[in-house]
Amino acid sequence: MTYTMINGNRLFHTDEGPTAESGGETVLLVHGGTCDSHDWSAQIAAFSARHRVIAPDLRGHGRSSGLTGGMRPRDFAADLAELLDGIGTGPVVVVGHSLGAVVASVLAVEHPSLVRAVVAVDPGYGFEAGFGPQLAAAFRVPDPVGTAVAVLGGLENPATAGTDTDALRVWHRRRILAMDPMTVRDVFHGLFDTAAAPLTARPGVEAYLARRACPVLSLNAAASLKAKGIDGDWEETLGRHPYSVSVVVEGVGHWLFQERPAEFNALVLGWLEGLPAD
Repeated sequence: MTYTMINGNRLFHTDEGPTAESGGETVLLVHGGTCDSHDWSAQIAAFSARHRVIAPDLRGHGRSSGLTGGMRPRDFAADLAELLDGIGTGPVVVVGHSLGAVVASVLAVEHPSLVRAVVAVDPGYGFEAGFGPQLAAAFRVPDPVGTAVAVLGGLENPATAGTDTDALRVWHRRRILAMDPMTVRDVFHGLFDTAAAPLTARPGVEAYLARRACPVLSLNAAASLKAKGIDGDWEETLGRHPYSVSVVVEGVGHWLFQERPAEFNALVLGWLEGLPAD
């Protein structure tokens, strides 16, 4: 079944690959804000060759409805927790990009029995305290979609302009243009307004992330860390598990897993192979 009613919304998801009983992991792929599960097109086949892979569209995104409830990270995490319970996955490895990495962290902190490990890909947390409210204010305009196109377009890798990879820019932009404007506004408010600060902004977010007891693999674009004013060691200082590691990738944009899928897949799959037993 590719659609499940969760908290009043019709959630699209795919479920591929062998079951966990075959010796692999169950992997939950969580996309970023104004994106959808198509983002993981270069990962699903590679991951599902060895692991069970579940790839949902968050409420209000892609093929999922967003008729009821909010658009905050905890709302998305509550949906995913109910989905995982409903399909009986047991503990999963949550691979989250951007907003999806915040959602993955909420799952790890607030639903720890469901999360075996987290892979945080260029996560939407670690910003300076003043950044979030300023960005949230930028979406209180008649055209929040235009704001999203501008903001997310600025996160693309400038080195890919005019290359074959430039098709990713077109895809990202057109997807945002197709979204409901109020959903776009609510997603960015939910991630960056003052109430969201404990999940995204320094210094409060350190205490929240340190509550993740599971192994965490953090993969960051070097440019993103520079913009946040932190380095690759920042997240390593928060890790409670000895298998946690932080990797910095040079010369990529925000969607590093799409720019360099073979490198990304090998790194994450290799880390999963060494994941210690509970």
